[in-house]
Amino acid sequence: MEIKNNMFYGQCRCCLAKGNHRDIMAEYYSNGIREVYFDIFVECFNLFLSTDTTLSTQICSSCVQRLRDASSFRMMVAATERQLLSQLNVGDGKNTVFVNVPVEDLAIHNDVPIKMEEDDVKEEVSDTELDQDETIMDFGADDSSNFEVDSKEDEFLTAEAALLARFAGSLKPLPSREDLYTKCADYVKHLDMLKSMVIFPSMIAKRLEDEGRKQKIGTKKMFVTEKMALITNASAILECSNMIPFRSKSRAGFPCFYCRNIFENLDKLKEHTREHKKNEIKKILSTYGAECLVVYADISDLKCSLCDGKQSNLNELKTHLIRVHKKKMYPEYNNRVIPFKLSQDNVYECQICGFNFETFGSIERHMNVHFRNYVCQDCGTGFVTKYRLKVHCKSMHVGGNFPCEICKKVFTTHQKQKNHVDAVHKMVKRFKCTRCPERFSEYFKRQKHMVEVHGVAPLQYKCNVCDKSFDRRYTLSRHMKRDHLEERDFQCQLCAYKCFTNNELRVHMVKHNGERIFECSVCKKSYARKKTLKEHMRIHNNDRRFACGVCGQAFVQKCSLKGHLKTHHHEYSLQ
Repeated sequence: MEIKNNMFYGQCRCCLAKGNHRDIMAEYYSNGIREVYFDIFVECFNLFLSTDTTLSTQICSSCVQRLRDASSFRMMVAATERQLLSQLNVGDGKNTVFVNVPVEDLAIHNDVPIKMEEDDVKEEVSDTELDQDETIMDFGADDSSNFEVDSKEDEFLTAEAALLARFAGSLKPLPSREDLYTKCADYVKHLDMLKSMVIFPSMIAKRLEDEGRKQKIGTKKMFVTEKMALITNASAILECSNMIPFRSKSRAGFPCFYCRNIFENLDKLKEHTREHKKNEIKKILSTYGAECLVVYADISDLKCSLCDGKQSNLNELKTHLIRVHKKKMYPEYNNRVIPFKLSQDNVYECQICGFNFETFGSIERHMNVHFRNYVCQDCGTGFVTKYRLKVHCKSMHVGGNFPCEICKKVFTTHQKQKNHVDAVHKMVKRFKCTRCPERFSEYFKRQKHMVEVHGVAPLQYKCNVCDKSFDRRYTLSRHMKRDHLEERDFQCQLCAYKCFTNNELRVHMVKHNGERIFECSVCKKSYARKKTLKEHMRIHNNDRRFACGVCGQAFVQKCSLKGHLKTHHHEYSLQ
C-alpha cells in the first residue's frame, strides 16, 4: 500500500485522528487555488496555532473540508455585508466614484487633497472641499446622475451572494489579497500605489485625453512574445561568443546547427561551423516551435567575441554582455542555451556540476536536472522545454491498457508497450560496437562485449564512503540512498515498518493480509510467499549450504548457523 504524495502518517492536529494526512504548514493547490491551512485558520478564526516542534503539524481530509466550508461561509457573509452597506448610501447623490488610475498621472493634480483610508472604508468628499478645489468640475443638479451607483453592480452583488449561498461548502474560495502578490504581482503593485488616494472625474478625463492623443500620434506599446524573447536571448549569446552550436548528437556523430551535416570528428565540426555566418542564427531559431526551442553549444575555451575577454561559464558571459556591451536580453525568460564541453575521448563532463558521463544521451538527460524550466506535477521531474514535459507525461503518467498484439502482454503506457515490442519481438539492436560489426539491443550488453572481446577497461563507479564499486551509475545512486543516507520513504500503514522501495513494502504487507497459497508437495505445509516455500524445500532436499567455518558443520538455514555460532563458538559470533 503506497502512501500518496505530500501525505504523511500521523495524528490530525484538529481531531486527533490517525492516518495519512496533509501538512498544515505546506502549500497545496485545489482546482488551481493555493491553500495553506495554517493561514486559513488565521483568516477565518484569527487563531494562531502553536508552532512547537513536538506537536503534530498534520490535518485530516475531513477537517480540511470543514476548514474550506468555514472559509466559503466567511466569504459569503463578507459579500452580503458589502452589499447591504452599499444599499444604505444609494440615492443621497454624494457617492464618490473610485477608479483605478496609474499613479504617474496623479502628479498633474498635486493640488487635489488626498484622503486616508481606515479599514478599507472610502470617505466621501464634502461640499466645502469641492468648492475650494479649482480643478474639480462643477457638478450641477442635472449632473447628479453621474454619482448614482450603477444598478448593474447591485444586481451583480446579489447574484454573487446567491451563488455563494447555493454552493456553500463546495465552491472554492477566490484568491485572497496575500495570494495576489504571487499570482498577479503587477496588479497588486498598482493597487498599493493607489492606496489612500481619492480619484476624481477630472483625473479620469485627463487620462482619457492623454490616451486619445497617443493614439492619434500612432505610438503603440510593444509586447514581446515568449518565443521572440527566447530567440533574442539565444541569438545574442551565440553571435557574441566563440561557442560552437550543434544539434542533438546522433549515432553517426554531431549534426551541424546550420546545415545539419553530420561530423564524427569534433575538430571538423568546429572548422565547418566557422564557415557559416552568425547572422543566420536568428533565422534558424525562428523555425523552432516555442515549446521545443533549445540550442546545444560547446563552450570549451569560452570567450566574448566583442572584446576577446575570457569567460568561465555561460552565466558569466550573459552578465558580461548585458553590463559591459549593453546587449538587449530578457532575463525574466528561462535559458534555452545548454552548455557542453565536448572532447575527443567520448567522455562528457557536465560544466555545471563536474560529473562525467559515458554517453551523450546520459548527459543530455542529466542537463534536465540543472535546467528545470518545466516541472512535472506528478513526479517532480524537471525538463528544459515544455515539449519534453508533454512527452514525459504522455509516456509515464497517462494510464491505460496497451496490449502487445503478439504475446498479449498488457502494459500501462504506450511507450512501455513500444519498448517491449522493439526489444523482444522485433529484436531491434540500436547499439553498435565501435570496433566490430556486432550490434546489441542494450547499452550495457555492448559494454560487456567491449570488455570481454576487445579488452576495454570496464566502467566502474566507486562509492566515496565505503569504496564499493558498481558498473552502473544508477546502482551507485541506489546504494548511497539505501545504505549511507538510509532513506526509508515507504511506511506500512498497519505497523511501524519502513523500507526503501515499494516492492519491499508489498512483500512486507503479506504478513498482514497475505493468504498461504504456496503449499509444500511433501509435507503439505503452506506459506504466503513463494520464496519462503523455496527455502523450506531445502529441508526435504537436505540442502545444507550454510557451513560453519570453525568446525565444518553444515545447516539448511542461515539462522541455524547463527544459533550454532552463538552456542558453540561464541567468540566468532561477535565478529
